Amino acid sequence: MAFDPEVPDPPRLDAAEDPGDYDAVEEPETRTGEEGRREALAEFLEDGAWEDAFREWADNAYLSNEQFEAALELGLIAALDFYWNESAGDVGYLAPTLAEDLPEPWDDRLNRADRADIDEALDDLGRTTSEVLENRYIDRSSEAFGYTWE
Repeated sequence: MAFDPEVPDPPRLDAAEDPGDYDAVEEPETRTGEEGRREALAEFLEDGAWEDAFREWADNAYLSNEQFEAALELGLIAALDFYWNESAGDVGYLAPTLAEDLPEPWDDRLNRADRADIDEALDDLGRTTSEVLENRYIDRSSEAFGYTWE
């Protein structure tokens, strides 16, 4: 059976993190005080960016349905986070990783290879979503910082 999951709800962007913690973000030398435009990114995710990115990712993912079910049930998909780095003009992502100690039944069902596959797939999903946001949803024709969020 092919991997063809339903698109889950987009992740909630409510963790204000240090931009240096995110992958695909060039940390600026000086901070602008910007909160990563979380509300705008969340709206983009709700308005189709998440579904576009998720479907693109799923078409190329090599997870099993069981591995995806584990990631979903353990809250890892919902824990993805994204950050707009206005200074560098990029969208970073923070992909969670599986904990060493998992609750039942996942502690016995996921072996070391499954865990590595899930961690890698979450990173790929974060990267794909970051690229979709940057390339298809952020309008780069505005004069203010070179971008517009309208």
